[in-house]
Amino acid sequence: MARPQPQGIKFREPPIFERGTVGRSGASLSPLDVPDIDPAAHFGALARKEAAGLPEVSEPEAFRHFVRLSQWNFCIDSQLYPLGSCTMKYNPKINEWAARIPGFLKMHPETPDELVQGSLEVMWHVQQMLSAVSGMDACSLQPSAGAQGELAGLMMMRAYHESKGRSPKKVFIPESAHGTNPASCALNGLVAVKIEKNPGGVVTPQEVLAAIEREGSDDVCGLMITNPNTLGVYEKHLPEIIEIVHGKGGLVYGDGANTNAIMGHARPGDIGVDVIHINLHKTFTTPHGGGGPGSGPVCFKKHLEPFQPGPVLVRKDDGTFAFDRDRPQSIGRLRAFYGNFGMFIRAYTYLREMGGEGLKMASALAVLNARYLWAMLKDTYAAPVPEACMHEVVLSDVDLEKATGVKTLDVAKRLLDYGFHAPTIYFPLVVPGALMIEPTETETKETLDEFIDAMKAIAREAQEDPALVKSAPHNTVVGRLDEARAARQPRLRWRPEAR
Repeated sequence: MARPQPQGIKFREPPIFERGTVGRSGASLSPLDVPDIDPAAHFGALARKEAAGLPEVSEPEAFRHFVRLSQWNFCIDSQLYPLGSCTMKYNPKINEWAARIPGFLKMHPETPDELVQGSLEVMWHVQQMLSAVSGMDACSLQPSAGAQGELAGLMMMRAYHESKGRSPKKVFIPESAHGTNPASCALNGLVAVKIEKNPGGVVTPQEVLAAIEREGSDDVCGLMITNPNTLGVYEKHLPEIIEIVHGKGGLVYGDGANTNAIMGHARPGDIGVDVIHINLHKTFTTPHGGGGPGSGPVCFKKHLEPFQPGPVLVRKDDGTFAFDRDRPQSIGRLRAFYGNFGMFIRAYTYLREMGGEGLKMASALAVLNARYLWAMLKDTYAAPVPEACMHEVVLSDVDLEKATGVKTLDVAKRLLDYGFHAPTIYFPLVVPGALMIEPTETETKETLDEFIDAMKAIAREAQEDPALVKSAPHNTVVGRLDEARAARQPRLRWRPEAR
């Protein structure tokens, strides 16, 4: 297949500091009508010794600069965004409309409860719906992201044990769980115990029991498990594993980041999971990426309810809503205000729009799309586990690299030339040369076929012309960067070149 050719005009846009000239302005300002003062007389040593060097540009120059930069963006509204584990899900535009309703958009977080009853009611309904989806008894919307949901869940587990006069430290975590799990343990003063991946890709009851007996059955705080796991496989032995952990006095934390694969089909609470977080910015179509805005509500069973983050949003007997601040066993606040409110509105809109049957269909389609990719690519790129995947596909470059020298990073860079964002690479860590692809439920078969064709074409190129793939991308505004140098010698501040 011939290398794709660039189409249209592409701008190599310099920093705005390199545009304009002295005295040029895009503003029309009135003459100064206050006394001219000497900054040094007021600020002393803090006063600047030289001008700030701000760009002096016209309005068209400034506007064109930012428009051109925006044209470099790749987003879910542009094309398939196949990052695995991150669930870069399409955000319905009706969600954005709802979040911009003035009463929601302009609400101040310090507004008294009695003046924001509508907003509190929406939040309360989101709590109820997430509890229903997860099979739990209650929900707190306070955590800002999935990792903070993990932190909250472990804090609640620790508080529960302490209420029983116990202080167990060991938390058992399979290698196929999400990577933030051990960090959450460390922040709680707990000890993460690794359960190594096996060739089948799923944890067995025997492995869990052996790990517990090796570490000491009287020191079991709990188990943290991701289901489906980061290999994209469903943990089919989970009911038996939960029974073992509960029998040793421990609790089970279910990492619900991959709820998009099971909602409407399986509820973690029904098989004995004690606490779980759900990422609104992954499963329930609220925006994701660029460091936020995240939202990771934590759902839990009744025995953990006294320990949930406070204050607690409740519905009173008269039907009104308020925050209950009298919670002596609560783990306390996780943030200054109660969660990321704009994300609650978006998730509420999605939940109401989809309904139970819609959520069930969404997860079924997510699995169908992923399994289609798996079936079409597993013979071109190595599949690390024999189990059919759920919502995300994990492939490996081990055979490709051995035969051609082309690595995962090369494949990812070359995909850019075909008009696709790269998938997650080198994760999960337990898979050498991992490519982790998550198509989500909204992608059409036509788009998936285009992606499959691109992946197969790159594999052919690796055999016929490996240098072409190793030097990719070729059609982007910026070519391959020196990533090692960027990590060791980052340039984080623009400076004018010496003349």
